[in-house]
Amino acid sequence: MSVKPQNLANHARYVPLFHFVLAAMLLLYLVWTVRHVIVAPTPQHGVDLMMALAFVIMFIYLRQFPVRVQDRVIRLEETLRLQRLAPDLANRAGEFSPEQLVGLRFASDEEFPALARKVLEEKLMSRAEIKKLVTKWRPDYLRA
Repeated sequence: MSVKPQNLANHARYVPLFHFVLAAMLLLYLVWTVRHVIVAPTPQHGVDLMMALAFVIMFIYLRQFPVRVQDRVIRLEETLRLQRLAPDLANRAGEFSPEQLVGLRFASDEEFPALARKVLEEKLMSRAEIKKLVTKWRPDYLRA
């Protein structure tokens, strides 16, 4: 199986059954239950609405929790990478925000030290802004 080369334009990961099908189903179920509560309010319809809201909340957190853990792992990986590739910046690792380190993760080893310095010096904060500066993309096919 060939893997499509990753770049800024195509690096976001979507799982169609989760992001589109399940999201649409949950939204439809929520609208359906809200309609039932409005048209014919009964205790059962109230419970249905409560469950619909619970499912939507679960859907949101089922995505947020692994992404947060992934960001923590990226922070660790990029801190270790900083120590290996730019030892002079290693003592400044604490100055990088998690957002900045997530943006830097796609920089190749060759451009990582210079880009890391630029991020600190110019106080670039947005991961999107940092990713746009990457010229030689280092793909990450194992993200959540």
